[in-house]
Amino acid sequence: MKEETLAVIRAMQDNEATDKLVYEALAKQATPKNREILRRMADDEAAHSRVWGRYTGAEARPDTFKVWRYALLGKLFGLVFVINLLESGEDKAAGKYATLLDEVPEARGIMADETRHEEQLAAMIHEEKLSYISSMVLGLNDALVELTGALAGFTLALDDNRMVGMAGFITGVAATLSMAASEYLSKKADPGESHPLKAAVYTGVAYLITVAFLLLPYIVFSSPLVALGVCLFNAALIILGFTYFVSVVRKESFARGFTEMITISFSVAAISFLIGWAARSWLNIDV
Repeated sequence: MKEETLAVIRAMQDNEATDKLVYEALAKQATPKNREILRRMADDEAAHSRVWGRYTGAEARPDTFKVWRYALLGKLFGLVFVINLLESGEDKAAGKYATLLDEVPEARGIMADETRHEEQLAAMIHEEKLSYISSMVLGLNDALVELTGALAGFTLALDDNRMVGMAGFITGVAATLSMAASEYLSKKADPGESHPLKAAVYTGVAYLITVAFLLLPYIVFSSPLVALGVCLFNAALIILGFTYFVSVVRKESFARGFTEMITISFSVAAISFLIGWAARSWLNIDV
């Protein structure tokens, strides 16, 4: 057997052992029905690892950090998020097995198992909170666009972090209540929506968390311009994290979503910043 083929088999042996532990960890977080499927998949991965072990003559070395990371991601972002990540991994694994078909007879059966795993993972994708992801997007997008713009304008117009923080807090809380109420009324008017209050809560919570992260620099730093810079940096981090989450669970383009969201938010902030500058310079408004 070629040395490069053996290297691929060693890597696959370790990957299969790792996936076994990942599926076992996720099974503990899943519903009873999905738990049984994940446990069977873990047994399959263990069997695959043993097959590869007959070729390498070595013990598998599972990646315990990957197991811990996926288990943590499951607790933080839900089983669906992790399942979509695993599904893409199963697809890549099936492609690697295709390169071994000529030299390893067992590769065909294992490839069939991996394809079946991908289908089983896709069938699990249902989680209540994902039904309200549009409400979360609404709350987060609106908070980023509205509050980054407002804080940029307040920073130049008021030039005092306590005043900016107070104005931003009042604006943020009022906007949170307004957005949640609007989402509730919108969903209540929709005949297909049975839980308008939950949609309103998801919108409000996403908005309020975003408000807190954007206002934090005005509490920590004394310089208004430094606080604004850190606020915009926080906004970029929020956009980065949430866009990645949405791109995984919805299987959408991360680059397109991130570029669109950050362009809109920062463009509004820049325009509001200029308005604040105009208020101080042209209208002689000072605090």
